[in-house]
Amino acid sequence: MCLIYDRDDDRKKIVSEYMAAGLKQGEQLRYLTDNTAPETINSWLMEAGVEFPEAGENSPLKIFSAESAYCPNGYFNPRELIPTLLPRYELAKKAGYNGQRSCGEMTWALRGIPGSDLLLEYEALLNTVVANFPHSGMCQYDARRFDGATLFKVLKIHPWMIVRGKIVQNPYYVSSEEFLEEFKPEQ
Repeated sequence: MCLIYDRDDDRKKIVSEYMAAGLKQGEQLRYLTDNTAPETINSWLMEAGVEFPEAGENSPLKIFSAESAYCPNGYFNPRELIPTLLPRYELAKKAGYNGQRSCGEMTWALRGIPGSDLLLEYEALLNTVVANFPHSGMCQYDARRFDGATLFKVLKIHPWMIVRGKIVQNPYYVSSEEFLEEFKPEQ
């Protein structure tokens, strides 16, 4: 699902409720941060009434730098990244989690990192694998930083979106195959 926002207080409420719900449901949570300090994310959870998860290897909440998660080799390659998702879920399942929930700040893609022009391809490819394991993901797009054309494409590739704090089926969604055919990156 996508969250396109232009107000930080709305984003804070939506993201904290989304993460708190995952923790309460026994899911492993991955937060990929770009502009938000890990301490801020933890405070959002506390304000949402969630007991602070234990720190360390067994913590259900893992906070990573978005850039290091999406670009582990210094560049972004969706076709290298997508195959790493299923094994990660298997590890979470073995650790006793009911599923995975991720939340990513997508502003990292605006820095000109090699391959970041393939962000929408990644979003489309992601839809092809999430049906194979219990996972929900929220991609956060700051409407003050992304241009309108990109945000429209973001809407087209997310089957669910958040409108006024509610998760709704996205009427603009097109299948991954259709999207990839229609919106090929410029070569």
